[in-house]
Amino acid sequence: MAGLNRVILIGNLTDDPELRYTQAGTARTRFAIAINRRWRDREGNLQEETTFVPIVVWGQQAENCANYLEKGRLVAVEGRLRIDSFETEEGERRKVVEVVADTVQFLGAPGSGTGGTGAGAGTGASADEAVSAPAPGSDVAAGSEPAPPGPSQPQPPAKPKPPEEEVPF
Repeated sequence: MAGLNRVILIGNLTDDPELRYTQAGTARTRFAIAINRRWRDREGNLQEETTFVPIVVWGQQAENCANYLEKGRLVAVEGRLRIDSFETEEGERRKVVEVVADTVQFLGAPGSGTGGTGAGAGTGASADEAVSAPAPGSDVAAGSEPAPPGPSQPQPPAKPKPPEEEVPF
């Protein structure tokens, strides 16, 4: 029987990301996010619980996270849960639980520590797409979209419609 291991979390970074490289040169960034949950108990009192979740990101996305994220920044993480166990030098069994991220979306504006409309907000873009910088010397501001084609820029030709009898069903 097939299994499913998928995690989607939104929370704030608890500290600045830590970037390291493997001996093979692969980038790995670790950080943790705090996820707040609020509810009312039976008496109507507001209760709050915070869960701290460690995250690990690999490759180019790890470098992007290390370069553009900071403590307090709101992020959405999608990935898989990994649980590893090991034995300490004292003979104690320990477990490590972390999320191995496939995508990290930067949701809050840089430096805000809260929500907002930062790069990649709600786009479904990975961190690689969400933080791509403009080419050096271009007039496009970071995080903004390039200007749509105008009269001075050529537009691609429109595709002609196929005749009715050639439309596949």
